[in-house]
Amino acid sequence: MSSATRIHHVALVVNDLDEALEFWRDGLGLKVASVEDVPDQRATVAFLSAGDQELELVKPTDEHSGTARYLQEHGPGMHHICLEVDDLAESLEHLRSMEVELINDEPIVGAGGKLIAFIHPKSTHGVLVELCESTSR
Repeated sequence: MSSATRIHHVALVVNDLDEALEFWRDGLGLKVASVEDVPDQRATVAFLSAGDQELELVKPTDEHSGTARYLQEHGPGMHHICLEVDDLAESLEHLRSMEVELINDEPIVGAGGKLIAFIHPKSTHGVLVELCESTSR
């Protein structure tokens, strides 16, 4: 079984990426590692370095996306936590065997070309969890 190896990032959903960067980058001094549009996720994301973890700011680009609906319902703030795993396919297979409710049954390509998959909050005690595959395989 592939285990989680570290917290990869914590994601915050935001209304305005530039405004959010004023606080996280300019106010707290976090360095912007990358900013990219992720069409499959219908979002623009900015990753900020925080030691060996990252903070991800997510701005929906489509008002009908899941992230936009979340933002409309809950407002800006904590969206999900991402855990890095050595083998994403193996991790998903193991979770399916435990009858964990997955949002993504198979890995998809996320920001930075990483393989990712989301686990439904119903199975995680209320937290949206993203798994990403380690790039050091």
